[in-house]
Amino acid sequence: MPATTGAFADLLDPRFRRIHDNEYKQLPDMIDTFYPVETGKQLTERNSSIGTFGDMGQFTGTVAYDDVYQGYDTTSIHLEFAQGFQVERLLFEFDQFRIMDGKPRGLAQSLWRRRQTDAARPFNNAFSVDTFFSTNTEGVAMCSNSHTTTSGASTTTGFDNNVTTGLSYTALTSARILMWDFRGDRAERINVNPDTLVVPINLDTEAFETIQSEGKPDTANNNASALFKQLKIIRWNYLSDTNNWFMIDSNAMKSWGLIWYDKIKGEFAMIEDFDTLIGKWRDYGVWTNGWLNWRFCLGGNVS
Repeated sequence: MPATTGAFADLLDPRFRRIHDNEYKQLPDMIDTFYPVETGKQLTERNSSIGTFGDMGQFTGTVAYDDVYQGYDTTSIHLEFAQGFQVERLLFEFDQFRIMDGKPRGLAQSLWRRRQTDAARPFNNAFSVDTFFSTNTEGVAMCSNSHTTTSGASTTTGFDNNVTTGLSYTALTSARILMWDFRGDRAERINVNPDTLVVPINLDTEAFETIQSEGKPDTANNNASALFKQLKIIRWNYLSDTNNWFMIDSNAMKSWGLIWYDKIKGEFAMIEDFDTLIGKWRDYGVWTNGWLNWRFCLGGNVS
């Protein structure tokens, strides 16, 4: 329904000294922190990969030829997002505090918050198969203990990036070891560098104390901490679970782990209806995102 003089009579009443518009400072944009951002070229964006060679064997008189395998595909669909606001012309003209004049600006803030929510989506849905934007032909969650390969290599070791332990010194040291032992498509050893800890605001203090302590935290022992200043901490307000945490290789995340496509980052428009004198504003965006390869991340799924 449009905003009318009847619904916002206070804005026309000269007895009011001041009326505040509830606009708040926005949280920082985290999309560039977590994603390589590319321009959307088509409605359906597709990504895939080709696997690696196995370890070289000994030469015994003739060259042994190896195969490489098609990797899993990620298909991402651009989705539309829009929101509008309507104001009666009379209210817009006689609003003594010019609240309605600035109100359409809030549509841009609404779009901003939606983009931040979508940026956090792969992490908030890391432990389930989420197909809102993207589908991955592996068919498992981003953080899972059921990862597979297209090569048929054994996944006994190096294919589990889902733990259930709460954030602690012990949990983080174990998580680093698990990530260092991640394997590629042929179960070959790969170079993963866990350098960042991503936590919700509820775990900010515990994360800081664990990473910034020179000695082992919460113990009488004076042993040097193996985590002291080894991880960057990102506190993310848009993480919805208060207990879950993530360790990531930030370079791998932006090189081949996550992807974000912007087709329309934000498009603002206004029109006035000729017969009803109702002003209409709208903001519109089109984007998609998803994960391509799970090996950049280990997730703590804490019950």
